[in-house]
Parts: sequence; C-alpha cells; structure tokens
Amino acid sequence: MPTISEILAQAQDRAQRAHLPYLGALTPQEAHAILSMAPQAKLVDVRARAEWDLTGIIPGAVQVEWQTYPGWHANPYFLQQFKQMVDPEALVMFICRSGGRSHKAAEAATQAGYSECYNVIEGFEGDRDKVSQQRNINGWKKAGLPWMQS
Repeated sequence: MPTISEILAQAQDRAQRAHLPYLGALTPQEAHAILSMAPQAKLVDVRARAEWDLTGIIPGAVQVEWQTYPGWHANPYFLQQFKQMVDPEALVMFICRSGGRSHKAAEAATQAGYSECYNVIEGFEGDRDKVSQQRNINGWKKAGLPWMQS
C-alpha cells in the first residue's frame, strides 16, 4: 500500500498537469486510504441534503451543501458553515456526486485560505455510462468503499 506522502504526491501531480486551482485530485480509493491512515483529515460531502437522503452517505464525512435542492441554488452560507466544521490546518478532501461541485468547493476553500484542499474525482456515484446511468463506471460506491443508506 502506498504511503500518504506517495498518494498526495500523485494527487498533486494530477492537479498540476490539469492546472487545477487547488492542491490535488484524488481517486475515491486514494481518499479512503488517506482517511484510514490520517484520521485528522476531513472528507467534506458537498452534495445536497436530498442526495444524502436518497443515495446514501459516507460515514464520518462532514456534510455541507454546495447547492440546495430543489432549485439547485448556491448555498450562500457554504464557506461560513464549512469554516465552522473544518480546521483551516486540516487536509480537506471534497466529494460530490461526480466531481463537479466538489471541484468548485475545493477552489472556494483554497481561496478562503485552506492550503490543503483536494477534490475526489469520480465522486460518490461516478461518471455516466452510455445510457446516462451512474454507479457503473467508477466512483466511491462502485469502488466498494464504505457508505450507508441514510
């Protein structure tokens, strides 16, 4: 199993090659490994409450909505809520359904002064397949990582 340093170096290399505005991009498996090896790290699930209720949650993840449902309006209190729950010195990994909102959240947290922000690419449910369904190609659930129905 790779070390935390090796995983983070690979994630940082991914981010540099893709010109991402935050420190790194992790696969779900890498994010889970970091959570297992570094209990002070935080996984922040930025999906909407309806998604947590309908598709499940990741045990131990901090939940802060990036957008609210219905309407998918931006949560105007996202940074305020995030800052109340996550120490600025923490290694922070953001996850959403497929990696888009978590990308934006990682960028916003980085701009707010959090220096160790990572996006979990693929997200909780992963990319869509040929018939536009998720959970068949990649993502946290497809990888068999811990989750539970809420």
